[in-house]
Amino acid sequence: MRRSICLTEPNIALAGQVKTWKFSYTPSTNLSKGAKLKFDLMAHNRPTDWEIPESGSKENGIWMILPGGKSLIPEEIPIPNSYAPAYEFTLPSDVKGGEIIDIFLGTPGKDESKGTQAQTITQRRRPFHLYVDPKGKGDYKDPEIFTIDIRGNALETIRITTPSLVSKNRRFDIVVRFEDAFGNLTSSAPEGTLIELNYEHLRENLNWKLFVPETGFIVLPNLYFNEPGVYRIQLKTSFQDKIFYSSPIKCFSEGEYSTYWGLLHGESEKIDATEGIENFMRHMRDEMSLQLFASSPFESPLETPNDIWKAITNNIAEYNEENRFTTMLGLQWFGDENEGLRQFLYWKDNKPLMRKKDAKYTSLKKIYKIHSPKDILAIPSFTMAKKFETDFSDYNPDFERVVEIYNAWGSSECSEKEGNLRPIKSTSKKGIQETEKGSIRRALNKNMRFGFVAGGYDDRGIYEGLYESDQIQYSAGLTGIIAIEQTRDTLLHSLYNRSCYATTGPRIVIGFYIAGCQMGTELTTVNKPGLAFNRYITGFVCGTTPIKEITIIRNGVPFHTINPTGMHTEFEFDDFSELSKVALESPDERTPFLYYYMRVIQEDDHIAWSSPIWIDSSESISVPSLKKGKKKN
Repeated sequence: MRRSICLTEPNIALAGQVKTWKFSYTPSTNLSKGAKLKFDLMAHNRPTDWEIPESGSKENGIWMILPGGKSLIPEEIPIPNSYAPAYEFTLPSDVKGGEIIDIFLGTPGKDESKGTQAQTITQRRRPFHLYVDPKGKGDYKDPEIFTIDIRGNALETIRITTPSLVSKNRRFDIVVRFEDAFGNLTSSAPEGTLIELNYEHLRENLNWKLFVPETGFIVLPNLYFNEPGVYRIQLKTSFQDKIFYSSPIKCFSEGEYSTYWGLLHGESEKIDATEGIENFMRHMRDEMSLQLFASSPFESPLETPNDIWKAITNNIAEYNEENRFTTMLGLQWFGDENEGLRQFLYWKDNKPLMRKKDAKYTSLKKIYKIHSPKDILAIPSFTMAKKFETDFSDYNPDFERVVEIYNAWGSSECSEKEGNLRPIKSTSKKGIQETEKGSIRRALNKNMRFGFVAGGYDDRGIYEGLYESDQIQYSAGLTGIIAIEQTRDTLLHSLYNRSCYATTGPRIVIGFYIAGCQMGTELTTVNKPGLAFNRYITGFVCGTTPIKEITIIRNGVPFHTINPTGMHTEFEFDDFSELSKVALESPDERTPFLYYYMRVIQEDDHIAWSSPIWIDSSESISVPSLKKGKKKN
């Protein structure tokens, strides 16, 4: 039986390449006059998509050339739930089986610098669909499929992934990714290109030269530092007068802790998780170089059908790998009457999606009643967003151990007039503005105790439509978790203990201590009586660019400011204020308290927030038990 033939020219494209693309279709049977052919680019409304052509355009057009040489312009046909149309051609004459029909995307003429831009992410066998209706009555059959391989473009940048905290003579690995201008792996570099590796205090007899591998990445094992300090790996190419740097590495004389970077809440602007969860997980692990990731679909059946939730739970379990990529099963739930938005993180795999329509999950109180702190963690998110705010009236210290202080749609630390550099804000009245009801500082002043985490980009649920609106969008955030080892249980315990911090994206390395105790700690003058008269505050910051300002916030007010020079610094000072005179009164029966946290601002305006440290004036505050209690039905 004769079969139709689909060919593309070229059949290989470089990411972001501008060209006129040719799709040749040879039908297996005769097509009569009036037959319709509908071409679909299979675009998904993402910034990385193929450029959308316009019918009749002379710069970025789409047209058909029939076997006799006649040119045909299509009609644009809207596709439900898609921003890109399909392009429908109606044949003005018969086309015999075996004759060739050519469809072009781009610019007519021979100028190869003009045309339609290819998508900016790599993809094997990227499909384009052609539907054929032989009778011209709109009865389209299964599509004919064209494919193009999208590969990385010319080498533009080198990205180096390193640990953030190491100890002297402790060996570690780094990953070097050779990327094009769009962040894709590439091996497209001038012939003979060598990469020179260097870092501070590198022994003179060591001279490392790397080549650009076909895979586009290379792992360099067993590096170590002989002396404590702050290091940055440097790579210089032989064909560019440019040096590429890693994020900072803080080397201690000795130490057990590491900082693990990841995304607890967020999507990717490149890949939609609901359209391909496996590709999405690989993207987060390999391309984003994350060490931990939590799923965060909304509980709505329209947003997350049961089959999608099943795929998410299966992949979260499958991709969880100790010491490489830690995954956590999570979801987003939006409440009523100022309950606000919560992300729930499960401690275990294969758990149910908390559908709000289910009577068990209609309110926060019901959810907390049927779970223990060993089942879930709850993270209040986007708390200062007006109409979506969290007023913290249902605050539960057993479950709500951390709060999302920042995501790509803004920070909920405080109001803009109080110094919020990335407020929740829209340039139009229809957008989302901030409300002080959800201020995290205000909640902290009421003796609610949270560590800080950051979220990324999100266009689902309550965030739907923000990307195309006048809402101000910032960079995607990152969460750093300080832990002894990289396992799910250990990282969740660190979140529970508030041993974490948030950034607006860069891997800024920070440490913040009072009386030698790290961020997230609750101290008391019962165990440390001297804290009533003096708090010895120390810390360090290792920035990715020069540091503009370090501010210590005490009880919601800037208390001490440091303006260092350079990209890394250490500090120490004493707060001699008498605790009884500066402590805040707790609104409940607990004793007066103080809290401190650190905010770092770099010259490039990126920010990092340490989790707070609390000091209670006279008696210890008990930490909620992690022992699993009996569930109530």
